[in-house]
Amino acid sequence: MKPFYTIGLLIISNMFMTFAWYGHLKMKQEFSWFASLPLIAVVAFGWLIAFFEYLFQVPANRIGFVGNGGPFTLMQLKVIQEVITLIVFTIFTTVFFKGESLHWNHLAAFVCLVLAVYFVFMKS
Repeated sequence: MKPFYTIGLLIISNMFMTFAWYGHLKMKQEFSWFASLPLIAVVAFGWLIAFFEYLFQVPANRIGFVGNGGPFTLMQLKVIQEVITLIVFTIFTTVFFKGESLHWNHLAAFVCLVLAVYFVFMKS
């Protein structure tokens, strides 16, 4: 079950991370009060959300790391996390930012990342 817990926690973590990093751009468009905040307040807003990201990210890595009895090496954890980040970001972008769209080069990059997962899990 550790692989599922790890990946599930990474997905939740990345949902918070994506909103912490990019949500303020959407909020600036949607809420005039948010648009008038100074940059330091926007950074603090991002840190507040990032706190919740870490509540899921750290346990995911602790559960998933082979040194703690998990199934994944550090390299595998990082590549899994990057692929999850890209998937979550793509969904976030296409749902919340209507002007953004996927193009062939984005899909080619996704294929490269899937290949990265394949290669990182190959036995050497």
